[in-house]
Amino acid sequence: MSALRKKFGDDYQVVTTSSSGSGFTQPAPKRKRQRFVDKNGRCNVQHGNLGSETSRYLSDLFTTLVDLKWRWNLFIFVLTYTVAWLFMASMWWVIAYIRGDLYKAHDDKYTPCVANVYNFPSAFLFFIETEATIGYGFRYITDKCPEGIILFLFQSILGSIVDAFLIGCMFIKMSQPKKRAETLMFSEHAVISMRDGKLTLMFRVGNLRNSHMVSAQIRCKLLKSRQTPEGEFLPLDQLELDVGFSTGADQLFLVSPLTICHVIDTKSPFYELSQRSMQTEQFEIVVILEGIVETTGMTCQARTSYTEDEVLWGHRFYPVISLEEGFFKVDYSQFHATFEVPTPAYSVKEQEEMLLISSPLMAPSLSSSREKNNSVDCLDTLEDTSTKLPSKLQKMTGRGDLPRKLLRMSSTTSEKVYSFGDLSMKLQRISSVPGNSEEKLVLKTTKMSSDLMSQSVADLPPKLQRLAGGGRMEGHLPPKLRKMNSDRFT
Repeated sequence: MSALRKKFGDDYQVVTTSSSGSGFTQPAPKRKRQRFVDKNGRCNVQHGNLGSETSRYLSDLFTTLVDLKWRWNLFIFVLTYTVAWLFMASMWWVIAYIRGDLYKAHDDKYTPCVANVYNFPSAFLFFIETEATIGYGFRYITDKCPEGIILFLFQSILGSIVDAFLIGCMFIKMSQPKKRAETLMFSEHAVISMRDGKLTLMFRVGNLRNSHMVSAQIRCKLLKSRQTPEGEFLPLDQLELDVGFSTGADQLFLVSPLTICHVIDTKSPFYELSQRSMQTEQFEIVVILEGIVETTGMTCQARTSYTEDEVLWGHRFYPVISLEEGFFKVDYSQFHATFEVPTPAYSVKEQEEMLLISSPLMAPSLSSSREKNNSVDCLDTLEDTSTKLPSKLQKMTGRGDLPRKLLRMSSTTSEKVYSFGDLSMKLQRISSVPGNSEEKLVLKTTKMSSDLMSQSVADLPPKLQRLAGGGRMEGHLPPKLRKMNSDRFT
């Protein structure tokens, strides 16, 4: 049997053909989606072809060392101290060699620069004892060596600089709040379902530690490729997803797990997104959570992302908080769990268009507005025609101001006609009967409008009736949620 591999865009198929000529198609797994931000928050970006710009890293050497990985930091730490120690030990050995102390070290009548230094190992031990302030008392500087005193001062200054730089670098790297983000959890999937009668994109955030995140704030970015009207292609266009910036809902009190919501409306980038179009769309939602660590006072940032295949349409998160004896308990075993709920498969734009078409109250107002515009155009034409007549013909019509009065009369009549034309036939007959007051007419109009609204809702499809009615869907909830709701209401 022979296997042929065919490529169709990003997907692959393996077609297996037997010797008899009959074959079957075996779908291969879809290629892994390339992410801009991993689930753990790491950005998949590599900088290349910097050229002469690499000198900028050396100008900010401290930040460069802090940003390096731990293995390179430890290597530079050990290498720097080793080189500095060998260099300073060599300087003490050179002084002893030039003065001849190596050959007269055992002469009791001779005063060397450094006592008991007669080879390189002894010079190295003297430097370590001096640098570490151990002071065994066997090796020491004498007052007969001014060059040794100068070298000792230089050694003290250089040692203090190296200690401050390297130890400070290691301390900053160890105290970075990056690991604090390990205890900040994001749900594995984002969901789209109805909440408060609106289609909403939701995901969950949790804090595993008892220490709080002070001034926690969350932001969302939508990464999606697009082409501008000028023909420019933007591979990673960033759009802002509103998660409560205008209402202050993006400022989190992150004590227990919270569900972050993005309402899909006319201002949302997902205004035209439906369940069907999600199968062909390619986008990535980047979530950024920032806050101040309560124990250290340092700013921490946690990141994650959701691709289009990690967004579940028609799902909702399980509740994780329950009231126990004197405290609230958080069950993190249900943190990522979701369940299906009835959700319209259409986009918000399609839902609004269907509601507009199915509602009978919208058509008369639209048609009357067109007729009013036409009547105004006709009146303008009549006025223009009357003003263009000769003065003799205007006198023959009787009075010169007759056209203007006719125009005023016709405009008043047209306003009455179209004001009644917006109502139903029954209301037009009621309004034409003399003696009816305006208050009675308004009450009857309101009653008829409510009847028409209820009739229009009854004519909608079942899914739209549930959307318009906003009723509770207890029958579709899991047994655990139904029991919790029944306990709460009883």
